[in-house]
Amino acid sequence: MEPSSLPKRSTVRRQMKTNKKRKEKSFFYILTRVFLGVFILLIAAGSWLYFAPSAQNLRYLIADTFITTQHRDMAKYIIGEDELKTRVTEYNVRFEQMGDEVDTHNIQPVVQEKEKPLVEIENITGSGYTGYVMIVNDPTKVRLGIPNKVGIGEKVSDMVKRTGAIAGVNGGGFADPNGKGNGFKPIGVVISQGQLYYNGSGGKKSTQIVGLDRLGKMIAGNYTLKELTELGVQEAVTFQPRLIVNGKGLIKNAGEGWGFAPRTAMGQRADGTILFVVIDGRQVGSVGANLYDVQQILLKHDAVIAANLDGGSSTVLVKDNEIVNNPSSQYGERYLPTAFLVFEHPEQVDLPNIWEGLESKDIDAGKKRK
Repeated sequence: MEPSSLPKRSTVRRQMKTNKKRKEKSFFYILTRVFLGVFILLIAAGSWLYFAPSAQNLRYLIADTFITTQHRDMAKYIIGEDELKTRVTEYNVRFEQMGDEVDTHNIQPVVQEKEKPLVEIENITGSGYTGYVMIVNDPTKVRLGIPNKVGIGEKVSDMVKRTGAIAGVNGGGFADPNGKGNGFKPIGVVISQGQLYYNGSGGKKSTQIVGLDRLGKMIAGNYTLKELTELGVQEAVTFQPRLIVNGKGLIKNAGEGWGFAPRTAMGQRADGTILFVVIDGRQVGSVGANLYDVQQILLKHDAVIAANLDGGSSTVLVKDNEIVNNPSSQYGERYLPTAFLVFEHPEQVDLPNIWEGLESKDIDAGKKRK
């Protein structure tokens, strides 16, 4: 080709600039269309979620999941403030009613088989969650652990190490103002070694407890303090709801399961074996479970009675001084007022009453930890 027939450099540069502009224009055009498509999709999905009758179950599921967190008020943006109040009230009424049926299960005093370990841990998985079942083959080996310092709760791992326990899980709830509670002020009652260590029931006639009597029989449901004394309850905390009574589940379906969350629950088989279910949640790989999921796990493991324990960011399982699960709290393992601990020789354990002489109304639940 003759030099005179080659395009001039200026012409080549103009063509390159033109092509570049076209590519940029094409890219921004595509990007704009993508953003517009996503925006329209979000508007359509939001409209369906908020207004379509077919989305009602999903709305309640999202709201229930918020209700189980420290950000309960967020649920009002899903179902409205009035509906939020109504739903929480309905849950509380239903949970109270679930504790009313008289429990008739009995166990025989357990003689632990020598070849069988006292504690066994089984991995479990389900739709959207992973977790563990801790099997305690002798229920008389379980005691209620409590903190050893006034004004602050204690991590379950520290309770296990301090007391020489084999294993432990979190127990009852506690006052937790703004999600920054110090873990020292329990909700309801605490009974340890057959003694009433703490009474924050506020004059209520009965309270819904989860615990064990002197023979290792699990006691769960609504009881007065007098009834608990007559039953010989040795270790107990206040929490709800009861999930299983007389071998039947009380939650009818997942829609009544109170959303997805980390969970802890306690159950017992007819032979006395204690079951602790611990479910991780609010994390990649394990969103959490609803109470119906937990109930079904316990029924599958032959529980004849079972009840919910404090869950959420308090959920933790410790075995041999190691944390087995993945607690969801952004601050790590939480400071708590109670934990169910397992001992080879529980009769040798000394757990003095840290709340003795303290009035519930005078305890600062939100005092900063030192």
